[in-house]
Amino acid sequence: MIKVSDLHTIHVEQCGNPKGRPALALHGGPGGGISPEMRRFFDPSRYRVVMMDQRGCGRSTPHAEIRENTTWDLVADIERVRARLDIEKWLVFGGSWGSTLALAYAARHPERVAGLVLRGVFLLTKAEIAWFYQHGASNIYPDAFERYASVIPPQERGDMVTAFHKRLTSPDRDTRMGAARAWARWEGETISIAGARALPSRFNEDRFVEAFACIENHYFMNHGFFERDGWLLDQAARLRQIPLSITHGRYDMCTPIASAWTLKQRWPEADLEIIPDAGHSSLEPGIVDALVRATDAMCEKAPW
Repeated sequence: MIKVSDLHTIHVEQCGNPKGRPALALHGGPGGGISPEMRRFFDPSRYRVVMMDQRGCGRSTPHAEIRENTTWDLVADIERVRARLDIEKWLVFGGSWGSTLALAYAARHPERVAGLVLRGVFLLTKAEIAWFYQHGASNIYPDAFERYASVIPPQERGDMVTAFHKRLTSPDRDTRMGAARAWARWEGETISIAGARALPSRFNEDRFVEAFACIENHYFMNHGFFERDGWLLDQAARLRQIPLSITHGRYDMCTPIASAWTLKQRWPEADLEIIPDAGHSSLEPGIVDALVRATDAMCEKAPW
């Protein structure tokens, strides 16, 4: 446990080979917390893997806290962890929001990044948020969207993110949790190409969904704390010297493949592997295979 502010203490863990190539694995959400399977994308004989529960989630404290919780707070936390562990440079790995945070960290500290392995690229633009939370994915999963929208009165559905924010910040716990369950389950039911039958079990756990929904919505209400829409993509031109591997499911509903495609156009040196029979989940078989190959290759390819 590392105290990173007067309010926040974050949980950090390591696994693998203490003398291996350093790698940082960033979880999604924001607010998702680390999970055991994140370790399995790395060869434990070759990598020293560092994982951290970002502010307010997992085993970090206080739970579901949105105060002092911004992208740049998390970037600063990553640097604190790197310095604490005496790591000069590391591979940064992340999927979904983890890809957003990995790119933000690389933009702020490019000299500390030996390489990037990203999955389900999410640039946190207004268009991506609108596609998933307002209108777009709703056309593919109208049944799940109906369950998601059911906690919001029809007259407020013109801006779902704001309507959920009102409830997720309510002083009434029942109101907060009802909204949190609906918000989180929408993502859980659409994360896999298999749909609702592949709902991860933790999306039924109140402790998980509270942090996941409250923190995620907080970041999206604040446009990722970036200075302008599209800021993250605009950083690509000055990061092209960093080796980049991208894996993206063709049928990713949460973070459409257009974002990965656009990033590849700005970063021509990047490797982009499109998995033809996958959605957003890191546990789709084709995505697992591609990510393991990517970390294996990066062990040799990255300029350590």
